Amino acid sequence: MIDNLAATAADLQSPALEELDPLQTHFQDGVAPDEIEQVYHLKRAQPMLQAFTALFHGSQDGVIVRLLVLRELASDAMDSAFSRADINQKFAYLIPESLETVLGRLRSHGLLAWDNPAAVYRITPLARNVLAALDTLLALGKPEEDEAEMGFLLSQVAGAQAVGGVTVEQLKHLLGRLVELHEEFRDAIASGSEFRLRASQAKWHMACDWVEKGSVILRAITSDERADSATHRAAQAIGRAQSQLLNMQGMFSRALNQIERQRVHLGQSGLSTTDIKRWLLAHDDLASLAEDAIDRPVVPLFTTPAEMIDVAETELMMERVAAVAPAGLPSGEDAAMTINDNPAMQAELDDWIRRLSDFANLDNFPVMAEGAPRSVPIQESLLPASFAVASYRASLLPLLGDPAEANLQGPTAELARLPVRFDSADEMVPLDDPHLAAISRATLSLNLDLPSTPESTTQDE
Repeated sequence: MIDNLAATAADLQSPALEELDPLQTHFQDGVAPDEIEQVYHLKRAQPMLQAFTALFHGSQDGVIVRLLVLRELASDAMDSAFSRADINQKFAYLIPESLETVLGRLRSHGLLAWDNPAAVYRITPLARNVLAALDTLLALGKPEEDEAEMGFLLSQVAGAQAVGGVTVEQLKHLLGRLVELHEEFRDAIASGSEFRLRASQAKWHMACDWVEKGSVILRAITSDERADSATHRAAQAIGRAQSQLLNMQGMFSRALNQIERQRVHLGQSGLSTTDIKRWLLAHDDLASLAEDAIDRPVVPLFTTPAEMIDVAETELMMERVAAVAPAGLPSGEDAAMTINDNPAMQAELDDWIRRLSDFANLDNFPVMAEGAPRSVPIQESLLPASFAVASYRASLLPLLGDPAEANLQGPTAELARLPVRFDSADEMVPLDDPHLAAISRATLSLNLDLPSTPESTTQDE
């Protein structure tokens, strides 16, 4: 047994196991990590990845302190080197132990360089590249300013295009975000939720602003002769995704119009269910709305087993009369009397037509001046009357002389065939009337081009 343990120990210390790549433990047997393209690219970027590891590995508080120290040192553009005394003075608000730990971590991962002859610290180019990327992400990644979350991706593509180094991966990231937005907007439209639709529509407008800016960059990429075929295909795919995104305006409008048609209003209050929901969403604690809503709490009533037995015995011993089903049909009843309000409205319309016919009579129509058009102020024909009757009469005046209405049948068609013309102006005239304080300035005049009312009626017959 001792020999077997020794053999096992010897196997563990064999050169083959010592040379085993730790990354291999994450892959299936027979799969070499170096054969995967993305692993090759990531290994090439190992120094950059180590820099991010140095900054973001550990607790969130430690990450904030490291970024604070590195950004403060890099923001001092006038000095390229810092002595330890300068650093201690600049970060006097940090305790010495934490500052020492941060400086050691940044120096060990190549973000700070120690110049031994000059005894100063220097910011490395790697650190400035990392901070530049972080600053761009922090500036363009604010949710309240970019709900579509396309600003950073588009800025990366624009910057790479400006220096002639745009990659297919950068274009695919932008394409993926456009596809995600299209699916999000499509799901919002399919949900039928008004609040979700309006939130998605606001994000859609912001996404369209970025699409308009990105179209200029895409045209530059597609017209660049130095770009390879993969870059051209990715740019064309982005263009198609942008077109699909822009075409969703009609879908949003149709969905919101459908919701508007189906909106439920609460009586005559003018409020809708949307207003109630918006008001409820504005309250953080909905349970507080129920305070003082009930005068007294609900008191439950309980029965003892003895009372339950008494009630059961009473029900069992009670002689019930069997219900006899009716043998014949029920006797007839007189229908209830109903009153129809339509005849009153019809009578009012007939009276209005008679009044206007009287105005259309040449013998009764007043002459304002010799050679002047025969006309009367509108209030002389509408009044005297209550506000409701005067409003009803005024609503029928635009039908006078309407050729489409005159070709129909009925009282309103008869009104339209009267030889009376209605003219109005955008001006109010005060009245001395108990029901109307003012009325629009308008007149009724004869339309001599039309036949009189009796002749037109005869011709129709």
